[in-house]
Amino acid sequence: MGSIADPGGEPGELTQPPSFDDFQRQTSLMTSCTLLWKELSDHFSSLEQNLQKKSEALKHKIRSLDTQTKETLQILEKREVTIDGSVTIALSKVQERKEAALVAVEEEKKAVGGGGFGGGGEVDDGEGLLLKLRSYCTRMDAEGFWRFVTARKKELDSMRAQMAVALADCVDPARFVLEAISEVFPVYKRAEKSERLNDLGWACVLILESLIPVVVDPILGNSRLLVTPSMKERAKEIADTWKASLDERGGIENVKTPDVHTFLQHLVTFGIVKKEDIDLYRKLVVGSAWRKQMPKLAVSLGLGDKMPDMIEELISRGQQVDAVHFTFEVGLKDKFPPVPLLKAFLKDAKKAATSILEDPNNSDRAAHLAARKEQSALRAVIKCIEEYKLEAEFPPENLRKRHDQLEKAKNEKKKPAAVPVNKRTRANNGGPMPPAKAGRSTNAYVSSFPAAPSFVRSPSHNQYPAGMPPPYAAAPAMYGSRSPPASPYAYSPEAYPGAPMNYSPYGGYGIAPAYQQAYY
Repeated sequence: MGSIADPGGEPGELTQPPSFDDFQRQTSLMTSCTLLWKELSDHFSSLEQNLQKKSEALKHKIRSLDTQTKETLQILEKREVTIDGSVTIALSKVQERKEAALVAVEEEKKAVGGGGFGGGGEVDDGEGLLLKLRSYCTRMDAEGFWRFVTARKKELDSMRAQMAVALADCVDPARFVLEAISEVFPVYKRAEKSERLNDLGWACVLILESLIPVVVDPILGNSRLLVTPSMKERAKEIADTWKASLDERGGIENVKTPDVHTFLQHLVTFGIVKKEDIDLYRKLVVGSAWRKQMPKLAVSLGLGDKMPDMIEELISRGQQVDAVHFTFEVGLKDKFPPVPLLKAFLKDAKKAATSILEDPNNSDRAAHLAARKEQSALRAVIKCIEEYKLEAEFPPENLRKRHDQLEKAKNEKKKPAAVPVNKRTRANNGGPMPPAKAGRSTNAYVSSFPAAPSFVRSPSHNQYPAGMPPPYAAAPAMYGSRSPPASPYAYSPEAYPGAPMNYSPYGGYGIAPAYQQAYY
């Protein structure tokens, strides 16, 4: 091919055509531009999609906030409208309680003047229990009420059913409850420490639980508590005092569970939960998770969002049964299936029981402890299965059989071992020896024949001292013989039907005959 003329050049001048390398560079440049353009297009498309998603999320959040704002405004408006009605109802109740209290005081004065007293006495039925509780509440006798409740732990179920009704008769229920439990909460006030301190937590929790239906708003319910500002401040001070005492008790780990339960119930009852103390509440709940009321208390304390983490922590601690209770309380059974958790709990209990059996020092005690631990685990799992209706997924029949098997083995070990019959023989003729305690009874006589007659020495004969041979050649075979002796020195029962009761085994003369040495 010839050269190509340059149209811009001088006539007759020829230009060099572009080489192949130039075409390659131009092709590579075009490819790079195309890829860069595509990358930029994808980037901008992604940005646009993200912006659109964020815009939609913001719009949804704005709509949600608008809805919540409207609902909140409606609730506030309703609360504002119902304030007058609630206050009127509360004031009327206070007036009724005040009049009832005055009447009760007058009746008590009359009873005391007449030689009677209505404050004591025994309670023999549910109606009597209610009347007694109402008498304390009507008179606002918090100290007497506390003593009455703590002395009747065996009637816990009856008091739980009646206490809220009784507390409704108080002029100021919140004040009454705080004064009643003040002896042991937030700190123990008595100078001497008592082992019953931790045992009184049940009474504090019972009283605080019973106060809730009394102080709820009659119109709005649990969303508003009818507690005066002064009592609410006092409840906050009590909670702060309890928290301040944690360091003195050695930290959260050393606080007793009844005390923890009382504190948490105190917060829920008076509505004084603080968001800044959520972590403290979480630690306290997890540390006392075995308590039956803890799952509900956790929700009331605002720990619903932290429940998954709390359940996982309980599982890691080997408290799978407690984790199941929390799971059902917040509806997370799909995320934490209960049956695998219960099976894992039984497996861990079996492993622990096996490790206890490996103790070489005390095998009997180790076997007892291992069986008791496994039985406890079986009972907890069976109860959980029945409570949450899990029989179809986890039949409890085999668990019951295993529990009964362990119980039977434990009862077999408790049976006393058979004691062999004492068959000592006479040293001289091989006959049976008298029982070891035969000498303690008057005229003891042992014979292989039933209803053998008793033979005694005549009180009129002289007793020969020990070591002096008797005038007869051999001692009569009175003891252990198979037939009545024929010796003239053995007296018949017709002549002496029985020795007096104050005779000793040797005829009443205090010195054993010489032939008695043959027994030994």
